[in-house]
Amino acid sequence: MRIGRIGYINCAPVYGAIDRGIVALPAGAELITGTPAELNDLLVAGELDVSVISAIEYARHAKELVLLPDLAISCDGPVRSVALFAKQAVGRLGGSTILLSASSRTSVALLELLCRDVWKIKPKFAEARAEAQDLEALAALPHEAVLVIGDPALKLAAAGTYAHRYDLGEEWKRWTAQPFVFAVWAARRAADPIAIHQSHKRLLASRAWGLAHLDEIARETARVTQLPVATCREYLSGLDYAFTDTHRTALTDFLRRAGVPQFLQVA
Repeated sequence: MRIGRIGYINCAPVYGAIDRGIVALPAGAELITGTPAELNDLLVAGELDVSVISAIEYARHAKELVLLPDLAISCDGPVRSVALFAKQAVGRLGGSTILLSASSRTSVALLELLCRDVWKIKPKFAEARAEAQDLEALAALPHEAVLVIGDPALKLAAAGTYAHRYDLGEEWKRWTAQPFVFAVWAARRAADPIAIHQSHKRLLASRAWGLAHLDEIARETARVTQLPVATCREYLSGLDYAFTDTHRTALTDFLRRAGVPQFLQVA
């Protein structure tokens, strides 16, 4: 059983107890770490059995995948780690180049919706690497704005490099009054159902421990990211790791707006 995990700190509350040996994975299971886009492709290719996956990529490949219940990454307002950083106000970005993080697909789709339906602008998009080690090189590329996600977005916000910052979770909430689901956990339909059930059970147990120990996790993630503990604590406490009927409704609405078929079958 190969289980995918995002290398960003947003997954720390879900995997923290597993990392510490407090919750054991099923016998023979292993964790595979990657960016959201890498895990998306590995799960779809059958190289992973269970993984967190961008919500829009789950929907695009729902025939091969099944949702795991009660487990997602969402926000109900600011998400803090998915943001458009701009050199000028967003209303002036029409025709300008916006760099898109190569690491996320749900966030890109959300940005495209906001540009089209909320901000009413038609920028030019170009894909670029935007991991933490890429930020210096990213600044040298010609652009007026850049979409950055995960830990790099937290670092870029702290640096104050750009005059304007637009939190995509906050923009979605202002537009629709709904939470936004960035990622879900899914399994290959062809995978062993017993192993899937066991893995899901351990992930939920690890999440329960993580949410009960956010102060400890915030201290650890602060060491990893070199961000203040208070920043990490605020960030992690602003994320929601459940997947309720409210989240399902919000995700269905997003997929409808994005023109993606809605097929949210839960294991």
